[in-house]
Order: sequence, then structure tokens, then C-alpha cells
Amino acid sequence: MSFGSRLREYRDHRGWSLADLCRATNYSRSYLSNIENGRKAPTDDLARLCDEALRAKGELIAAAREDVAAKLDRTPWQTAELVQRMQASDTTSQTLETLQSTIEELCCQYSYRDALDLRREAHEWLQHVGRLLRRPVGLKAHQELLVAGGWLALLAGCVEYDLGMRSAAESTRTAALQLGLEAGHPEIAGWGHEMTAWFALTQGRFRQAVDAAQRGQAVAQSSSVHVQLIAQEAKAKARLGEAGLSTLLASGKEILDRLPYPDRPENHFKVDPAKWDYYAMDVHRMAGDDDLATQYATTVISDNTSPDGTELSPMRVSECRITLGIVAGREGDLEQAVELGKTGLKHGRQSKIHLLMIAGELDHELRDRFPGEGLVTEFEETLHAV
Repeated sequence: MSFGSRLREYRDHRGWSLADLCRATNYSRSYLSNIENGRKAPTDDLARLCDEALRAKGELIAAAREDVAAKLDRTPWQTAELVQRMQASDTTSQTLETLQSTIEELCCQYSYRDALDLRREAHEWLQHVGRLLRRPVGLKAHQELLVAGGWLALLAGCVEYDLGMRSAAESTRTAALQLGLEAGHPEIAGWGHEMTAWFALTQGRFRQAVDAAQRGQAVAQSSSVHVQLIAQEAKAKARLGEAGLSTLLASGKEILDRLPYPDRPENHFKVDPAKWDYYAMDVHRMAGDDDLATQYATTVISDNTSPDGTELSPMRVSECRITLGIVAGREGDLEQAVELGKTGLKHGRQSKIHLLMIAGELDHELRDRFPGEGLVTEFEETLHAV
């Protein structure tokens, strides 16, 4: 499908007129009409602005670059030519750029790809990078390989934690942090601290999660991971019942608004406005602000659903449904709460530990509000089966 057709499809899906898109992008109505009708080709700037405005999660950027097929392919960069170059220690700039593209593609597959399969491929690339680091290379190439290894270790550690491999995940996280520090790459180091905060949050160690999030913010200021670390701090403090959450969220949103919109917003290690809404939903739910939690959950589901109904981020959508289930339970609608909870548990490539934390919070709400009800037992059976 052409960019123009895809743009019109997303605009209709969001309920926007051409005038709405004009105001959001500062491009004229006639120019946008020519783009939609295929009379003009989109610039990278226009594609990025449209993607951000319509919350297309990189779909419009990919369409503008005629990259849709490559974007959906699971191993577009793993070619025999690249592997041969790496094994021969050919660390030319072209080879390193291709390696970086491979790693970004893998990071973009986090939300939907089979976890074991993704971990296996990340480890294979880590082994290639490790072999290259043991061979004589220039200083610049050495640093770039450390950075490549850092991103791969972060990805592998996240997937390992999703799979319940806590010891392996912590070991991989530590390696990623060390690689980030050795490469002088504050963002990778910041993600190493973010993973500590995430591990602590999902294990109920909320004070440790706050401490890790704050350490990470000191390392990687004014970057995408800084925003994520603020979100983790807010989520932990919400569960501790602390005040000042609105101020904390506002500080994260302010940093996010100053950052450029990511070329690949589906990259697990990038934070875009849609992901921030997802974090805000969690904080408001825990703070008992059901109206805002519902508003954010509904927005996130809409933003992560393409015009043809495909869920672009199944894990986020699953947690949004559970959030709506918690709100339904608080409003006394047990049947709706259980249905939403069960649907959230059954759909999507699951980060099981995080999903189980949210589902456990729903279970706690239902047991408190509806003691002895059969539907509560039915939900608990579904929860235990995950």
C-alpha cells in the first residue's frame, strides 16, 4: 500500500479531517491532499510528523520509505554475506552500520516475537560481537562493537526476565551495564539501571525500584531512558502510596516533549508519547484515579490498533484491558472485570512477570470487593494457568 493510501487510512481510523492533519503538521491542506492522492512524494519530515500526530508507531515512516515488507520480516538483516564479513573480522563502517540495523530490528520485534526465538538470535549475535572484540580492531570499531554488545545484552536480559529466568537476566543485565560504562554510553548504562528498577518493581521491592530508578536518572539525563526511569520511579511510588506523582509524571512528560520523535517508535528501548500514556495509565490506576486511568487505557488501546484491527503492541493492549477490568471491579461490575481480565491474560506475546503483577492487582481488588464469588475463583484459575 502506498504512503498516501496508508496516511488516509490512519487519518480515517483516528477520525481526523485533512484540516486536523494540517494543524498538527503545519503543512497545507492542498499539499496533504496531493500526498494522499499520490501526486506528490512525502518527505522524511512529513512522514515523521504524520506518524507522530496519528500515533502510527512507525507504520507511516516505514511506508514512506517503502520499507513495510522489511519491517515485518523477522530476520531481514541476517544474511550470509554479513555473517561472513563478521567472521572474517571485516569491521568496515558498512558492516558495523548493518550490524546496528540488525540490532534495532531485533529490538523492534520485542513486543510480538516468540521470546525463546528472540533470545536465541540475540545470543547468536552477541557471540559474533564477542568474537570480533577478541580480534585486533581500531579504537572506533572497538567502541561501536561494545555499544552493539550492550544493546544486544539489554534485549537478551529483558527477554530472559520475561521467561522467568531471573538469574540469567540479572547476569545479562550486569554485562550490559558494564559494556555501556566501558563504551562511555550513558543511555545503555541507564537502561542497565532501568532493568534493575523493573526487576524490583515486579518482585514487589518498591523502595529498591525507586532507588534504582533514581540512580539511573543520574547516569543518563535528558534521554529516552531518563523518561522511562521517571516512569518506573512513579510506578513504584504509586504502589508505596506516596504523594507527588503528578509532579513526577509532569517532569517525565516535559523531557519527552523535548526529545525528537523516534524513527522506530516500536523499538523497545525508545519512549514515544504512546508509551508514556501507557505508563501514566498504570500510575493513575494505582493512585485510584479511575477516570484518568480509563482515559489513558482507552487511548493506548486505540493508539496501538491499526486500521485493520491488528494490535501493534499486544503486551500494552493486554495490560490496558486488565486496567479497565480493575476499574470495572471498583465500579461493581464483576462480570465485566473478569471478562476483561481473562482477555488480557490470553492475548499477546506476554511479558509474563509484569503481566502477572498487574493481573495479581486485579485479583486482589476482586477478592476484596467480591469475596466468595464464583467468577472471582474462575479468574484466579485463569491467572494460575498462565
